[in-house]
Amino acid sequence: MKMHEINNMTYEEIERELEDLLEAYSNLKFQQATHQLDNPVKLRYIRKDIARTKTVLREFDMGIRERKNIVEKKPKAENETEAK
Repeated sequence: MKMHEINNMTYEEIERELEDLLEAYSNLKFQQATHQLDNPVKLRYIRKDIARTKTVLREFDMGIRERKNIVEKKPKAENETEAK
């Protein structure tokens, strides 16, 4: 995961991504322990992604980054404007 991908995510999305990364890391560690891991470099990449997401979450908590408030705008129905 690249940093620009994390920058475009909301706080909640980053938290969910962190949970997914931690679960993936746990699964890879289990595969490594049972000698079924094909590419051990994956562990390093996952660890770095975990560190990136934790860093961004910490920046949110410290106030360095501002949380994005995503407000969904409903499109105006064409019939409503024509009827008035």
